[in-house]
Amino acid sequence: MSNAAFSSIINDAIQVITHPVRFYRQMEKSGGFATPIIFVIVMSITTGLIVAILSFFGTGISAGITIGLMAIVMIPILALIGSFIGAAILFVIWKLLGSEESFETTYRCVAYSMAIIPFTALLGLIPYLGSIIKIAWSTFLIYVASIKVHNIRSGSAMTVFGVLGVIMLVMTLSGERATRSLSAQINGNFDSQLQKSGEQPSPKETGKVLGKLLGSNDQPKNPDKQLETEEALLPEEAGKALGEFLKGIEKATRQEQ
Repeated sequence: MSNAAFSSIINDAIQVITHPVRFYRQMEKSGGFATPIIFVIVMSITTGLIVAILSFFGTGISAGITIGLMAIVMIPILALIGSFIGAAILFVIWKLLGSEESFETTYRCVAYSMAIIPFTALLGLIPYLGSIIKIAWSTFLIYVASIKVHNIRSGSAMTVFGVLGVIMLVMTLSGERATRSLSAQINGNFDSQLQKSGEQPSPKETGKVLGKLLGSNDQPKNPDKQLETEEALLPEEAGKALGEFLKGIEKATRQEQ
């Protein structure tokens, strides 16, 4: 890849993040799939590198290297596949809303919206709030693409994608909450096993303990206080927060026009 092409990708990413309305209004609707695909690959590789670096802070060196390499390889593959699946879904939705644009144009809208994924990888470090910002930001970009590229009525776009955004948010937060609850249960029971034994278990013994914990439905005796604080934000409250955000979308869009 030439320096000019790489600079163009970086500039497009900056424009999507800082001036999304202007970017989508001026976005080329045709020209082939190569350019948006390369954009997705560059953004996803950048995201993979960020995940790889962050993995060293939560695991040991050997585990961090393994997770990092998997992230660098798998994230671009999954992002590329996901971009086409997402474009196919949005293509149908936009057609139902009256769009006359091609699938290529739809794919370009989705591909360039991935300019935010390196930042959302960092936001993932913030429990619950990171997911809210990530989904709200993605919803905003799709809303802008709807009215500036596909010429969908603002009210229709806000209603459809606002509802979809709330659904995705509730599902994401519910999954995150379940994951954190399971993690707290495993950690709590594992710590109690260590306290009972009074010794540092061998890797084999550790595996046995984890196996028992994963197969057990018992609740931890000492719930994690941090988890209780995080769970104070329920999915319903998160949906209300996203709703308030969506109310400001149209106003912000008009101001940038």
